[in-house]
Amino acid sequence: MRNKFRKQERIVSQKLIDQLFGGKGSRSLSAFPLRAVYMKRDIPCAEAPVQILVSVPKRHLRHAVDRNRVKRQVREAYRHQKDLLPEGQSLALAFIWQTDRCLPSAEVDSRVKSLLERIARRL
Repeated sequence: MRNKFRKQERIVSQKLIDQLFGGKGSRSLSAFPLRAVYMKRDIPCAEAPVQILVSVPKRHLRHAVDRNRVKRQVREAYRHQKDLLPEGQSLALAFIWQTDRCLPSAEVDSRVKSLLERIARRL
């Protein structure tokens, strides 16, 4: 049953990722150690109005344990702060980790909050 849940939870669209990082209509913000790349989508999606991607490159954190911890921190920070984004907007949003060390959760949380506030102002 767990595998069935995980398949429904993750919706991956390579085409959407290519559009997000291709530069057509996407914008980028940075709040060290995170970089956010976002794109307003024309198609409203009732199930997931904001789709997020969290990327922690192996060149920055060699150990999978560290990469997974950082991804968990970013997802949790986003979960707490997602109300900062405007209602009714359909977005594709990517968070990219840019440092070689792990940071405390409070610092990650404040950086995600800063990025989401800045994105909300620009929309």
